[in-house]
Amino acid sequence: MLTRHILILSVAAMALTACGPGANQPVGFDLDEGGFGNPTMNNIHIHNGERQFASNLATRFAAEVPTTINFAFNSASLDAEARQILTRQAAFMRHFPEVRFSVYGHTDLVGSNAFNIHLGQRRARAAVNYLVSQGVSRSRLDALVSLGETQPVVATEQMERRNRRTVTEVSGFVADHPMVLDGQYAAIVYRGYTSGGASE
Repeated sequence: MLTRHILILSVAAMALTACGPGANQPVGFDLDEGGFGNPTMNNIHIHNGERQFASNLATRFAAEVPTTINFAFNSASLDAEARQILTRQAAFMRHFPEVRFSVYGHTDLVGSNAFNIHLGQRRARAAVNYLVSQGVSRSRLDALVSLGETQPVVATEQMERRNRRTVTEVSGFVADHPMVLDGQYAAIVYRGYTSGGASE
């Protein structure tokens, strides 16, 4: 009989613990660890579908538009091929005004790490400036990130053109856009698009 009472009290205590502070909070609310709510925000995005829709649109962007441009050695100048690719990227971006993008700058492995970080930054900035000149709002382009020489396509210390690049990626949705506020992610992601006639 005493064992039964202990068991009932234990179950009741666990039930009360579950109803304590945070019982109705998003999954991961207590895992912040100084990240200013990033774990909570990540879980919210997963649960409301935003993360999956952003991933789907990123896949679509990579399938329909070239995401990478290349550069001459020790240069951040855009050649004709790079401008053509960025023009196509800008058309896609104008067709999806609810979406944000990030541009990552890369270099080859020649030169110091500090020099390459600066060069990668200049390359990313050159790509962003061109996209802005094509009618894309600068506010939709995430803060530039230079990865310098840390992620080569070809692992060589030689002057490898494929490593000298910028890569453009979908980074999420514009938070205050009406369609995003209404949760219309599917309508955004699956909107018809043709590279020849896209416009805002």
